[in-house]
Amino acid sequence: MLTIIILALIAIVVLFAVKNIRMQFITRPVFSFFKKVLPPLSDTEREAMEAGDVWWEGELFRGNPNWNTLHSYGKPTLTAEEKDFIDNQVMTALTMIDDFDIVHNRKDLPPELWEYFKKEGFFALIIPKKFGGKAFSAYANSTIVSKLASRSVSAAVTVMVPNSLGPGELLTHYGTSEQKERWLPALAKGDEIPCFALTGPEAGSDAGAIPDVGIVCRDTFNGEEMLGLKLTWDKRYITLAPVATVLGLAFQMRDPEGLLGDKKNLGITCALIPTDHPGVVIGRRHNPLGMAFMNGTTQGKEVFIPLDWIIGGPEFAGKGWRMLVECLSAGRGISLPALATASGHMATKTTTAYSYVRHQFGMAIGQFEGVQEALARIIANTYQLEAARRLTTTGIDLKVKPSVVTAIAKFHMTELGRSVMNDAMDIQSGKGIQLGPKNYLGHPYMSNPISITVEGANILTRSLMIFGQGATRCHPYVLAEMEAAAMENQHEALERFDALLMGHMGYATRNAFSALFSALSGSRFGSAPVSGETKQYYKDMSRISSALALMTDLSMLIMGGDLKRKEMLSARMGDVLSQLYLGSATLKLFEDNGRQQDDLPAVHYVMANRLHLAAKALEDTIRNFPSRPVAWLLRGLIFPLGNHFNAPSDKMATDLVGGMLKPGPARDRITFLCPEFEGDKGGIAEVEQAFVAQYACKDIYKKLKKAQRAGELPAKVPNLVLFAKALETGVITADEEQKLQHADKLRLAAINVNDFEAL
Repeated sequence: MLTIIILALIAIVVLFAVKNIRMQFITRPVFSFFKKVLPPLSDTEREAMEAGDVWWEGELFRGNPNWNTLHSYGKPTLTAEEKDFIDNQVMTALTMIDDFDIVHNRKDLPPELWEYFKKEGFFALIIPKKFGGKAFSAYANSTIVSKLASRSVSAAVTVMVPNSLGPGELLTHYGTSEQKERWLPALAKGDEIPCFALTGPEAGSDAGAIPDVGIVCRDTFNGEEMLGLKLTWDKRYITLAPVATVLGLAFQMRDPEGLLGDKKNLGITCALIPTDHPGVVIGRRHNPLGMAFMNGTTQGKEVFIPLDWIIGGPEFAGKGWRMLVECLSAGRGISLPALATASGHMATKTTTAYSYVRHQFGMAIGQFEGVQEALARIIANTYQLEAARRLTTTGIDLKVKPSVVTAIAKFHMTELGRSVMNDAMDIQSGKGIQLGPKNYLGHPYMSNPISITVEGANILTRSLMIFGQGATRCHPYVLAEMEAAAMENQHEALERFDALLMGHMGYATRNAFSALFSALSGSRFGSAPVSGETKQYYKDMSRISSALALMTDLSMLIMGGDLKRKEMLSARMGDVLSQLYLGSATLKLFEDNGRQQDDLPAVHYVMANRLHLAAKALEDTIRNFPSRPVAWLLRGLIFPLGNHFNAPSDKMATDLVGGMLKPGPARDRITFLCPEFEGDKGGIAEVEQAFVAQYACKDIYKKLKKAQRAGELPAKVPNLVLFAKALETGVITADEEQKLQHADKLRLAAINVNDFEAL
């Protein structure tokens, strides 16, 4: 028996170690199999993958994250200029906002606010300084949009669009010198208002399928015959289109007569067209869930433009899709996550305050466990939103284009924003559903599906993009193997594939052993860059990472190209990657904040939830895996002792809420994007002032409760009667009675809603 084992081991060593034997019996058959199961890539998919960069998500995908790399990215900070702009211009803009008036009366921003935004450079945040712009960081851009969104989604969207995917960004990155000189200074000053037309009736999330077309031809422009394009388009959902003076347009460029060369279909191209150009039609407005930001349609039929109106000039013909993908990080990684994070900050600020001042059954509603369950989710999700906002903008400010990360941010942050608003509406109930100047929840709640829908519908972002791109882009071998399979020289392709295959097999083996050992040992022997209460989270995240890497390899091996069509499975594996990214952001925020002890309840709740959801996604993938033998193997390697990653406990929830139902630094750190200022017209100041005043009286209220229990004061009487009785019996002093009366007046103002004579 021993001889047989030794001979078998020798045979295995020879099989793998002797190249000629390995090539004949392993590499060639595997290479042939790989080419058969290789998932086909469309041109747009290939361009999308080549356009994006691999950043921190690559570490998470490969089974052994280097946590020191995460910590080395640094803490996002504002420059003195950015801070001054936020402290002055942004705060001034907030005082000019009356969102109820904007949405229900004007259906537009007031002229003075439009003028202020233009004059003070709100539309120039990303434009380089040499063209009159601000050249602010992604973190500053996000902070500005978030603070505006805490009071008005309509105002925030109006500012965010010129600083997101559109003419300003595309010109900055790709424009010719002449185009930059012509347009950027005017855009920076607000003399020109941009919009960008990508979406149409037949092309939404599948933006690469746009039917709008530009035909290369000769025609006359300004009295001169020249080579140009005849454009025909029909676009909708275009933000700022109704007021735009310059239109960015994406279209399919074709050259049927070969005027530019042999290629007939050049591909997606982007051009810049003044909206007063003959033939350009700016259509009627849309009504995006009642919000007042400008959104509408544009059309054109055989509109002739010169070739040099192509962004980047004629040499950028057909390069529009790559340009768009590279610039999508602004919308997906900055603007929409900023709106979601603003919802979290505002909801946490107002709902913790409201839960303290709103009383039912003789006690603050924040003391009811049912309310605490929802309130804990609001607080934890807001901590998560702020963490993800900071990490994602950090990546963008490092000048990488992390397309997978920004897809994760867009999907999960807008969904977390939706969850936060749902819970806030449930807790504040009648206060939230009665629209009026005092209602701060209604408009964000109503507008939330807009963020869910734009920049790629969330369902498709989750099921197609996150794992679909991540599995190929982030994997250390698969993309290179795909490139080897596409090589024309078969001998060179086989040599290249052989080297990659050996590395891939070693990589897969390491991940399998790592996943199993971590599961059996409870990740106790894993490494972590920190000590203390967050140490175990790093170890558990590494375990989940190795499990994801193992599952990805086996999924690609078993399903090959069919994995693209197994959207439910790929979405779940994308969820694992997403939860790892969100957990990373949470741990980094805790470190960036200086490991504040009063942040720990939020960190514990968030991390328990992230690990629970990641493990659940792994388990659900195994349960639905098409090959049952492989599913059994995966379960044995990943969960040999079962899945013990539980959702946050009730104690975690009550501990988290208990620390937030009082003013303090921990609450300030996740509500600062919803600032206080004089002249706040939206009801937020009202509920916050009531909360602070009520909390300042907490010891006086304890005296009243004690006296009621002792029978010295009546139990169920109106507050003002109770205060008077307490003063009369000497339970409280005159000064204390004045404080109680003041706090109660503020409380009543905060819980009251608007009513109207007629609607």
